[in-house]
Amino acid sequence: MDKQPVSERVLYEDNHLIAVNKLPSEIVQGDKTGDTPLSEDVKQYIKEKYEKPGKVFLGVIHRIDRPVSGVVVFARTSKALSRMNELVKEREMDKIYWAIVKNRPDNPERELRHFLVRNEKKNKSFASMTQKKGAKEGILRYRLQKESKDYHLLEIELLTGRHHQIRAQLAAIGCPIKGDLKYGFDRSNKDASISLHARSVSFVHPVSKEPISILANPPQDVLWDYFML
Repeated sequence: MDKQPVSERVLYEDNHLIAVNKLPSEIVQGDKTGDTPLSEDVKQYIKEKYEKPGKVFLGVIHRIDRPVSGVVVFARTSKALSRMNELVKEREMDKIYWAIVKNRPDNPERELRHFLVRNEKKNKSFASMTQKKGAKEGILRYRLQKESKDYHLLEIELLTGRHHQIRAQLAAIGCPIKGDLKYGFDRSNKDASISLHARSVSFVHPVSKEPISILANPPQDVLWDYFML
């Protein structure tokens, strides 16, 4: 099945920024797989739409894991990129995620704090309640949003941006994300996605200084559709 073109997935666009709803199969930036990243598809979209000669500038501000869907913001100018990088560094970009889990968490609402150790060889992060060598603190807040017969929808406010943070922290409390074999779910999703979606980002525009909030709908799927009703 052909993937939906970037032109149909643009969530926000101006002279300085562009935000796109990432598909679960896409990588944001080029990696060792050699697959065409979303960043290149967005450059091509800009080049064609605005009939730009030569190379198109596009800065990667933040990334989400390949099997994850949702909003990704890119910078269209170097000025916007440096200012947005500063916003991210100062934690002034608010990120909300949705996650579908099978096990109901003990508390319907809670702040999670773990020390996360990244294992490069396994491309996995391990969450611990105690400080360990090389660990970085991961903080998030979750709230139980909705329930079906077998699954639960959690809304997550990400307060730090660590490697596989949401996946590792939810697994640590016994709530691995649907489809996430790496973090303990019992079977994969048919499309190799995991049921984690970057629902929204909010920040002050780096140039206009206006408050911006960008919302992305999850992929069309029976379970996501149920939770969207």
